[in-house]
Amino acid sequence: MFRHAGQTRLGVLTGDRVMDLNELADAAHEPGFPVDLVEFIAAGPETLRRASQLLGHTEASTRVERRPLDGLRILPPLNPPAGNVLAIGRNYAEHARESAKASGSPLQPPTVFTKAQTSVIGPADDIPLDPAVSTQMDWEVELGVVIGLRALNLRREAAADYIFGYTVVNDISARDIQYGWGGQFFKGKSLDGSCPTGPWIVTADEVADPQNLELRLRLNGETKQADNTRNMIFPVVDLIAELSTGMTLPPGALIATGTPAGVGGAREPKEFLKDGDVVETEVVGIGMLRNRVVEVHRA
Repeated sequence: MFRHAGQTRLGVLTGDRVMDLNELADAAHEPGFPVDLVEFIAAGPETLRRASQLLGHTEASTRVERRPLDGLRILPPLNPPAGNVLAIGRNYAEHARESAKASGSPLQPPTVFTKAQTSVIGPADDIPLDPAVSTQMDWEVELGVVIGLRALNLRREAAADYIFGYTVVNDISARDIQYGWGGQFFKGKSLDGSCPTGPWIVTADEVADPQNLELRLRLNGETKQADNTRNMIFPVVDLIAELSTGMTLPPGALIATGTPAGVGGAREPKEFLKDGDVVETEVVGIGMLRNRVVEVHRA
């Protein structure tokens, strides 16, 4: 998703160039596509197949402008996703251990929570920091999984067929809110601007093995998190099967699959985001977010 000439557009990235999918359809004298990516996904697999075929339409593609990626404002791919962001806590063993140590509690199994749709921002948007709300804003690099078909009561063997693609999520967490007032995972994970996502969705057919992806997070150039999705306690297909048990996952739903060790709140001494920090959140082969932390004050 990107902005051009004041409009929100749906694009396809090839190399470092972006083609507007509806401009491509016009050039081929084909029906257009939904501009919103959630609507595109909800339209079904045939829509993706048609888009793929159009990309191979040599005559049409030569008539469409290929815009430089670095000259465009890239938007969150799902804005908002279908429903709240579904998120998994403690899905990497080392992070589960560091979280237990930081909170002084026994080792806990993975848990499910959600992040409000209003927390979603783009891959280069500023992360707002309001000291009157939280002084313990933390970082979490995660692989995001996008559901492509309505999913209910799936077996793990079938779950991969329901994946549209993958993206990158930074599950920014206000630790003082998350663990305050009796425990507020939802509120602590849902402050405005606390879910940078993107920069795009890589379709499932382009990812050979989602359980062999490197995750990295750098703060002001210093690596804070580095791991591989092979070290998930529950791999992607298990998460989808579990989440879909008794609960429908609609097309366009976004799952944040958990973060590895290295979060600021578990460090000694603790580290939290501050004004001017630059956070680079990367899943190698999927993409990278680059967000600046900007302190804001209420009037």
